[in-house]
Amino acid sequence: MSTQSKLLIGAHVSITGGFYKAIEEGSKIGCTAIQIFTKSNRQWASKPISKEEAQFFIQTQKKSNIALTIAHASYLINLGSANEETKQKSYAALIDEIKRCDQLQIPYLVLHPGTADVNEDKETSIKKTGKLIEQALEETKNCSTTVLVETMAGQGKSIGSAFEELGLILKQISHKKRIGVCFDTCHAFAAGYNFATKKNYNAMMELFDTTIGIQYLKMFHMNDSKKERGCKVDRHEHIGAGSIPLESFSFIMNDPRWSHVPKILETPKDEHDGILQDQKNLKTLCDLIQ
Repeated sequence: MSTQSKLLIGAHVSITGGFYKAIEEGSKIGCTAIQIFTKSNRQWASKPISKEEAQFFIQTQKKSNIALTIAHASYLINLGSANEETKQKSYAALIDEIKRCDQLQIPYLVLHPGTADVNEDKETSIKKTGKLIEQALEETKNCSTTVLVETMAGQGKSIGSAFEELGLILKQISHKKRIGVCFDTCHAFAAGYNFATKKNYNAMMELFDTTIGIQYLKMFHMNDSKKERGCKVDRHEHIGAGSIPLESFSFIMNDPRWSHVPKILETPKDEHDGILQDQKNLKTLCDLIQ
């Protein structure tokens, strides 16, 4: 896939067996960028990363065709939680995740904005979430990792399904060089955004620019959706096999603004054919390039 070598494109891969294993798996797939968890995404606790582990990971990546590794923060983190203990654990976990990324020389950490406190209005929760991210960035000011808040599907009281909500989070943050947005195609589609035609796509990106700022769009999660537009349900599907028109992915793949912006698959993969499934999805995306 000759086109692929010019792009930052790849998939979420496993660190089972060691961080360097993610580089090996990504290389087998043909990635030029990968996404990992630096710890279990379902546990608060994290095992410290030794200097040897970090150095071996960094050196393994340097010897590979993978130009960029991105980390995804734990799904447990919920800075807007009504539960004070959960909020404190979430804040401590975010600090830990940023420091782990810095140790591994990972430039981006993707973060789900969480859910709104049921005891207060949503705007207040959104502002508090932004202020806690600001506090975490201040506490880790010696780190270079940028936090990317992710566009969400809109299930329940989740924050971030509307561009305006992400814009409000970013307004709370003074560390502008260390904050950005990860645009998830499945989530945006499920939230109701229409990018089925070029006109719709341009209008959506214009709205993103006016509410958030196009300069903050730092990466894409490239996922199709099992459900229809506006469903508010987060269910990923293989590229071209779901409800999002293939042409919608083409608009992103051919937009010169995103030529150097990483695009990461989070599409389904089973235990035996995961690499082949990722390869097929990457080919589908790369074949869209004109």
